[in-house]
Amino acid sequence: QVQLVESGGGLVQPGGSLRLSCAASGFTMTEYAIIWFRQAPGKEREGVSCASSSMGDTHYADSVKGRFTISRDNYKKTMYLQMNSLKPEDTAVYYCAARYGRCNGVVPNYDYWGQGTQVTVSS
Repeated sequence: QVQLVESGGGLVQPGGSLRLSCAASGFTMTEYAIIWFRQAPGKEREGVSCASSSMGDTHYADSVKGRFTISRDNYKKTMYLQMNSLKPEDTAVYYCAARYGRCNGVVPNYDYWGQGTQVTVSS
C-alpha cells in the first residue's frame, strides 16, 4: 500500500523557518521524482518544488526560489522541504507527492500524494 505521510507543519512568525518531512512507503522511491505543492484557501493548487531521483534536476517556483530547499534521502525513503524566510503568503496546506520518472518543472502532476500538513505564517 502506497503511503506518503507529511509532518513538520505548524505556526511560525514571518521570517521564520520550518522543515517539512514526508515519509514514503509502498513504492520504489528511486524511480520517482518528488514534488511539493501547496494549496491555500480559495486558491489553485501551486507547485512549489520538484527533484529528480538523483537530485541532479531540481526546480522551484519563482515565489519560493532562494528561500526553500528540496531534498531527499532515498535510503530513508524520506523527502524534505526546508523553508526559510517564511512570508504570510506562504500560508497553505503543503503536500508531498511522487511522480514516476522525471520532473515536469514544478507542475503538480503526480501519481501519489500525501494528506497534507498545514503551514501558517503569522505574527
